[in-house]
Parts: sequence; C-alpha cells; structure tokens
Amino acid sequence: MSKRRAEPQETPPAQEAHCPLCGRVLGNVNIDRHHLVPKSFKGKEQFPIHKICHRKIHSALTERELLQHYHTWDALRGHADIRSFIDWVAKKPPGFYARTATANRKKFR
Repeated sequence: MSKRRAEPQETPPAQEAHCPLCGRVLGNVNIDRHHLVPKSFKGKEQFPIHKICHRKIHSALTERELLQHYHTWDALRGHADIRSFIDWVAKKPPGFYARTATANRKKFR
C-alpha cells in the first residue's frame, strides 16, 4: 500500500477591509476610527475609515447633525457634499490623503 502525501493547501487571501464610507480598500496607512454616534453623545462603537473620509465627515457636519440625522453609513452617503466627495475620492489609491477644508456653512453655525 502506498501512502499518499497530502498536498499543501493554499490559504485563500484574507478579505481586504473596505472603508464603510467610500467603499475603497482601507490599506494600512492614513486610517482613522469614526464613531457613528459621536463620543460627545456617548457613542462607543468605532469603525476603521480612511483619514480623508473621516475628515470630510467632520468638515461637513456638526456633531449634533451626526447624532440626529447622519448616524448611519447610508445617511452619510446620502448627504450631497459627502456624495460628491465620494465620487471624487473613488479614483484615488487607498493611502491617498489631502487636507480637507471646513465647509463655510459649518463655520457660521
């Protein structure tokens, strides 16, 4: 009787994590964590997100707006400014980062 040698099995590549806002692969640089319910309102759950996406959220919306209207990923993606940002950043590589300016309408609230 001949013994058959077991072939080494290849392990499938780990599924790459994606940014919950823009949908791009997260990569391993320029990553922040976002609270859907702001920490100032007792939010505890955090999600890994691109730093540029995180900055965009906080440049466009106040913490109260996040709490009251934009505490889900779908709601955030539905915001006009964030939607146009997502369309723009979709063409960028995962580690891309550029400074995000605060929206004028947020400065005067």
